[in-house]
Amino acid sequence: MTDTSTPEVSKPPTVKRPRPFLRVFLKVGLPITFIAVAGGFVYATLTREPPTPPRFEVEQPALLVQVLPMQRESVQFSVTSQGVATPRTRTTIVSEVTGHIVEVSPNLESGGFFTKDEVLARIDPRNYETARKRAQADLAKSRTKIQTEQALAAQALENWNTLQGLSANNDEASDLTLRKPQLAEALAELDLNKAALEKAEEDLDRTVIRAPFDGMIVEKHSDLGQFVNTGAQIATTVAIDLAEVRLPVSLRDFQYLDLEHFSRDQTVPVRLTADIGRDEPAVWQGSIVRSEGIVNDASRVVHVVAQVENPYDNENSHEHPLLFGTFVNAQIEGREAGDVFVLPRHAIYAADTVWVVDDADEIYPRELTVIRSDRNLAYVSDGLSDGDLVCITPIDQPLPGMRVKYSE
Repeated sequence: MTDTSTPEVSKPPTVKRPRPFLRVFLKVGLPITFIAVAGGFVYATLTREPPTPPRFEVEQPALLVQVLPMQRESVQFSVTSQGVATPRTRTTIVSEVTGHIVEVSPNLESGGFFTKDEVLARIDPRNYETARKRAQADLAKSRTKIQTEQALAAQALENWNTLQGLSANNDEASDLTLRKPQLAEALAELDLNKAALEKAEEDLDRTVIRAPFDGMIVEKHSDLGQFVNTGAQIATTVAIDLAEVRLPVSLRDFQYLDLEHFSRDQTVPVRLTADIGRDEPAVWQGSIVRSEGIVNDASRVVHVVAQVENPYDNENSHEHPLLFGTFVNAQIEGREAGDVFVLPRHAIYAADTVWVVDDADEIYPRELTVIRSDRNLAYVSDGLSDGDLVCITPIDQPLPGMRVKYSE
């Protein structure tokens, strides 16, 4: 028998709806709580101090330098300068008479050497020889005239005395009677003719042009056969007994020269050098003989003058001749200074500071009193002691306490 009853339908499970508070918490509170927790974590992470890494002491390597032990000493200062060698004497020889040049010396050429009183040229002497003979004749006539006037004056005096003996008058004879004016005129004429003869002889002697000193021809102006007037230039000459060099010295360096020696009796030694194209520069020894004693307005320097004897004598006095016009470097001997320290100029920083190595092989700055410096050296009076080790190796950025190792 078939069951015709209706089957029982099962009901779906009942779903519980969340409560209103829980629903609000899930939608709003939970995200806020998550954000707060995350933010706190991030804040804690950012504000937490990082762990301190372990420290390792790294020893700085010592800088290798060169040092110079200091010791007080006496030094001879020197002053350097430059100049050009020039002749002390430069003369233009001129003709003192008029005429044709009939003879010239082989040395009358540019660069020719001559000795004092050497004949350089002759002017035609014939007219001057004739003038001398005429003057000699006039002088002889004057002497004869004087003798005649003296005889006439003696005769006039004798005649006057005879007349006085025959007459009772005691009048004195006049000068004209005794021919005194005539005799005076004859004596004056004698003196005039003597002077004329002297001039004629001098003019004849001047036809021979002689060298005034030992020297050299710089330029020749007249030659054989040329007619010259009085005052015409024959040649320009220079003396070769002395060369002079005019040396500029700054006022700062001038104080180191011994001015008391600027006299004829005592001179200041100077060493002159020049590059003449050989392996070693040529050297000449000279003397500072004078100071010009005036400060140049433009350059603010004082010029001193050096002299070199026999500049062209390369056999007895010098190894090389000092040719006029040569540019030379000069080292002038200056004053002596005692108890000073001498060190390389490049070892000084900021004009007055050096770095001294102490007993711990560390460097420290030391201020100095620099009394003078030149191109290579500095001279210090205070700030150092005997035995101090001064660092002379250039250091780009020296720092107090920097460790060094050194060699002397």
